[in-house]
Amino acid sequence: MASAFVLVGVNGVSAETLESALAKAYGNNPNLNAQRAGVRASDEDVAQAKSGYRPRINANAEISRTYSQYDSRTPRTIFGGGEQTEWLTPRGYGVELTQPIFDGFQTDNRVRQAESGVLRSREDLTNVEQNMLFSSASAYMNVLRDTAILDLQRNNVEVIDEQLRQTRDRFNVGEVTRTDVAQAESRLAAARSQASAAEANLRTSIAQYRQFIGVEPQQLAPGRPLDKLTPRTVDAALKIALGEHPAIKAAQHAVDAAELAVKVAQGALAPQLGVTASVNQSYDVQTSGDERLAAAVGARLTVPIYEGGQVYAEVRQAKEQAGQAQLQADWVRDQVRAAVLSSWGDLEAARAQIQAAQAQIDAAETALSGVREEARVGQRTTLDVLNAQQELLTARVNLIQAQRDRVVASYQLVQSMGRLTSRALGLAVNHYSPKIHYDQVKDLWIGTTTPDGR
Repeated sequence: MASAFVLVGVNGVSAETLESALAKAYGNNPNLNAQRAGVRASDEDVAQAKSGYRPRINANAEISRTYSQYDSRTPRTIFGGGEQTEWLTPRGYGVELTQPIFDGFQTDNRVRQAESGVLRSREDLTNVEQNMLFSSASAYMNVLRDTAILDLQRNNVEVIDEQLRQTRDRFNVGEVTRTDVAQAESRLAAARSQASAAEANLRTSIAQYRQFIGVEPQQLAPGRPLDKLTPRTVDAALKIALGEHPAIKAAQHAVDAAELAVKVAQGALAPQLGVTASVNQSYDVQTSGDERLAAAVGARLTVPIYEGGQVYAEVRQAKEQAGQAQLQADWVRDQVRAAVLSSWGDLEAARAQIQAAQAQIDAAETALSGVREEARVGQRTTLDVLNAQQELLTARVNLIQAQRDRVVASYQLVQSMGRLTSRALGLAVNHYSPKIHYDQVKDLWIGTTTPDGR
């Protein structure tokens, strides 16, 4: 039997490595691509906020049909007088421009708030990328683990089947009893059940692999822990996490946006100043055939005095929401701290479990060899041999699980520190840069086509 799947690689150039699988997940994972689309959508918040600096231009046109009848109170002659009727078609068109001058700094604060929202969405994207890469690494290692365990269980079935054959032969010559045969048959049935369960677990792991990485697993090379990104002490890991984790940064940007929302709400209490200009051309307004051209330029100052209490309530609400965002940021920081400590403990435990499992295998192999020799001379029973075989199998399964946990725990520690990204891992991919789309749209004045042509 193979005692360690991580140490035994797959020969051939076609073997899939953990790094290449993560690269496929980085480009194909739908959840990550959806988050990238969400970041691009949030970029447009900045362009929308900046529209408050710019003029608004509207064109208008109107037409109507009027009928009038009046009595001039004079005799009707060829020159007029008497009762008169008239049909008119008043019509016209014009252009109006409105330019905000001062709005209580609401636009300034809305732009800054939108920029904070963009920065938050980028950190959320990094966090989703981390979660996706960790889930993909776990799925990769689960397939390796379950494949190795299935091989062990199938091999165990063959070993016990051979043990049963030998026991029946010895029973036929009177060396053992019917009880020994029944014990071997029972263990064979249990081994086949364990093999079936291992096969079902492998199917589940393959499905998860397909979900995160986007392809079916073929030949998988051994996975290795991220020792190069793992600090030497837990204090160093905590320092990195509290300073770099994207979830903490996203929460801080959320606090900034909430505080700016307070200033936006307060700006509604300030005077509002704007300039308007208009040009209108009209026809047949009073008499048939008349024309009028009118142009106007003016300024309008609005000083709010009392808004029914709505604005004051909005300011108070925004302050409470800012306080809530700060408390949530503190909670996120505590979560990150706990995740680092937990993953550090898991990594240390996995290292110790590997050493213990290796020692257990050595002892179990020695014990099994001794029990078999003793059974040949009648000092041990068939049950003793079966128990020794089961202990060795358990030890090998424990080593496989510990090696899987060792790799996954290292990825989890790097994730909890905020450094499980495609760039930090050195994946051979085209790294997504959210800044490219942001620079393309932040100052656009017009256009409905997205930068990618949609």
